[in-house]
Amino acid sequence: MPGVADVSSSGPRPLPGSGRTAVVTGASSGIGAATAERLAAEGFDVVLGARRMDRLTALAGRIGARALPLDVTDPASVEAFAAELPQVDVLVNNAGGAFDATPVAEADLDSWARTYEVNVLGTVRLTKALLPALRASGAGDVLFVGSTAGLVSYEGGASYTAAKHGVHTLAGTLRLELVAEPVRVIEIAPGMVRTEEFSLNRTGSKEKADAVYRGVREPLVAEDVADCIAWALTRPHHVNVDLLVVRPRAQAAQHKVHRETD
Repeated sequence: MPGVADVSSSGPRPLPGSGRTAVVTGASSGIGAATAERLAAEGFDVVLGARRMDRLTALAGRIGARALPLDVTDPASVEAFAAELPQVDVLVNNAGGAFDATPVAEADLDSWARTYEVNVLGTVRLTKALLPALRASGAGDVLFVGSTAGLVSYEGGASYTAAKHGVHTLAGTLRLELVAEPVRVIEIAPGMVRTEEFSLNRTGSKEKADAVYRGVREPLVAEDVADCIAWALTRPHHVNVDLLVVRPRAQAAQHKVHRETD
């Protein structure tokens, strides 16, 4: 038809992440692995970082990503990891975890130190190392995988809630500091997510881990959080998702979870 442009010859649209390099930490399982897979599907050049290279290498081979050893608690490991990355457009700070569920009166300070080192200091360490590349990209993204535990405290969760409150404050502070620069700072805060390791690492037994989700019809799964992460990262770069809280419908609040009985 005269006057109407023929767009059929222009070919398929490029994927949202085409040409962008995305680093995902804690990528050997759970939310990190699901996020890496989703970002690869979105066209990102994905770099996986974690300690368990057997898992990491298998995932990288399956999704067409690059696997590099990374221990965010080890300055030398972070330095070596950053040296391998001439280009970084996206950093997904996912490495973290909870390692106890004891009240403050019975606090295991070694567990507290480990929780803080992995969730907070490790996140700061890697963010600092990759910020020059993120700035140089001209359109960088730093995404923190936080938690609703970083917004609300609860009994038996002090070491983890303290650490995740730290992550939440870190994201907010960094956003203020980088407001004049071409780097977005995004926080995704999931509620109840059923993954293979999180509650097991926290409680120390499969029985206790299963009890966390007992009766909850549909807790979130890692892919649900990965979907939110991918959505936030693929918005136009002038759109900043400061904080996205995502819970299963059965969890109205930290202490309000609907559990079905047999």
